[in-house]
Amino acid sequence: MHIHILGICGTFMGGIALIAKQAGHKVTGSDQNVYPPMSDELKEAGIEIYQGYGAEQLDCKPDLIVVGNVIKRGMPVIERMLDERFNYVSGPGFLEDLYLRSKTVLAVSGTHGKTTTSAMLTWILEYAKKNPGFLVGGIPENFGYSARSSDSEYFVIEADEYDCAFFDKRSKFVHYHPNIAIINNIEFDHADIFNSIEDIKKQFHQMVRIIPSSGTVIYPAHDQNVVDTIKKGLWSKPLAVGDSSCPYQLRIDKEDGSKFSVLDTIGELLCSVELKATGLHNAHNAFMALLAAHEVGVDFKEGAQALGKFKMPKRRMELVGEIGNIKVYDDFAHHPTAIATTIEGLRKSVGADKHIICVFEPRSNSMKMGANSELLGASFKDADEVFVYQNEAVSWDMSILVRDCPKPLTIVDTNTADLIAQVVAAATAAATKDNTYVIVMSNGGFENVKGRLVEALKQANNL
Repeated sequence: MHIHILGICGTFMGGIALIAKQAGHKVTGSDQNVYPPMSDELKEAGIEIYQGYGAEQLDCKPDLIVVGNVIKRGMPVIERMLDERFNYVSGPGFLEDLYLRSKTVLAVSGTHGKTTTSAMLTWILEYAKKNPGFLVGGIPENFGYSARSSDSEYFVIEADEYDCAFFDKRSKFVHYHPNIAIINNIEFDHADIFNSIEDIKKQFHQMVRIIPSSGTVIYPAHDQNVVDTIKKGLWSKPLAVGDSSCPYQLRIDKEDGSKFSVLDTIGELLCSVELKATGLHNAHNAFMALLAAHEVGVDFKEGAQALGKFKMPKRRMELVGEIGNIKVYDDFAHHPTAIATTIEGLRKSVGADKHIICVFEPRSNSMKMGANSELLGASFKDADEVFVYQNEAVSWDMSILVRDCPKPLTIVDTNTADLIAQVVAAATAAATKDNTYVIVMSNGGFENVKGRLVEALKQANNL
């Protein structure tokens, strides 16, 4: 079958392309902006990509068109697709109909931590020789690619609550029919498609409703939004992490979260884990992954061994440069909770006397609209200095961040070159006293600020 994918260079749609190719289909696609790393990954897989959304690309007469959620009515390719009655489906619908129905699906959902937890769970199953298929919304470093098809009965998928396509406004995860579902957390996000937290909880419960009675839902008992969702009805086995009813308990053994243990109900040690990552949130992510893997037969000790060899996905506190006493990290955090937990994890790891500079771009649709803006300033509390880039798409008064942030916060509204110059000056001044850590946070390309910043720091320090 010839499958043509619209919006192919996004991580999710690119992952679908790789899975379809590996499953033996002919795959082509198009995107408005063809860019690495996904464009390189697709090229290596032998997938032809058209630039833009012109109608002429359908001259190839594909058997099925897979439509990404960035695609809109009015695009020439869509108008021709509808006028000529081509067969089409959303990305999640494609996975549901042509791939997932024959699999035991392990779905990782939640506002935060999906990519890391999915990567951890996939690696645990791989280490246990279960050869899982997977689709992760990032690039797991243990594999080097974001998706694969396999002959295993197991498939791990990052289960996003964003909508599917212009013709299907349900959350993606409704199509996945998981046997085992992790709900890491639920907070308000995606203000461009959800009006309230209640709207989001309804979508999560749509997923819960279609999990079989033989399946399992793993969720945190302390997250009220998740608990509210579960109270709407649960017909599967619950593993409420942190509740006395859960047969497994998490014990943090090192303040920064890099060491923890799993205990049974009487306090007997089941395994100890050492992560090459910091932050209590990552200990939580790893614990959830261990529980999901255990549900399909992976022993806790084997899971702990796997996590000891786990490498964080790209753009999750990824060290991108070390210039003298300055370390520069790239991180995907874009919601106040994720920002706060990421900086807190670094702070607990390096100590109170080290200098942390945070560089943030409000790029997500929610951030550009000002959703959660009342929480954003305080989320930088564990940094020493903060630089926020106000791009032209931001539609709210960012001066409230200066008011709400307990640390010095500078808003740069000119260009990224000015931003980099100011960060270089701050980092260089701090580094003369002690080690300095710079975290560049954005869920987009951010005009390659991270790479340009590293080069500018090298020049400033004659390296």
